[in-house]
Amino acid sequence: MWKLYAVLSAVFAALTSILAKLGIKGVNSNLATAIRTVVIILLAWGIVFSSGAQQGIKNLTKQNWLFLILSGLATGLSWLFYYKAIAEGNVSQVAPIDKSSIVLTLILSYIILGEQFTTKTFIAGALITAGTFVMLLP
Repeated sequence: MWKLYAVLSAVFAALTSILAKLGIKGVNSNLATAIRTVVIILLAWGIVFSSGAQQGIKNLTKQNWLFLILSGLATGLSWLFYYKAIAEGNVSQVAPIDKSSIVLTLILSYIILGEQFTTKTFIAGALITAGTFVMLLP
């Protein structure tokens, strides 16, 4: 199922960029990010409560809290910078740069999480990086 979820994530991420560009016209990028965040908060907590997952809050450790908070901060900063970038630039150029985070994620997953970094991973990362640069050519 994880592959289906990953594909759905990609589809909705693509829609996010297009819909955001349409919605951000004439709007401060920070305000747009805040509005989007409120919608996400309502959606996420709605899913949590409708599935009964809120019971798990009491089982969170200090480490869980720390890394979830840090992840939230990283996400928030990513969104703020992304919205600023698409407000000023073309989505077709911003998105590839944003998705170069895949390569950074591969590197950090190896360094921090000790995940496998194979020849295939290296080649894929190099191709993603090359593709990002090609997308930025005039």
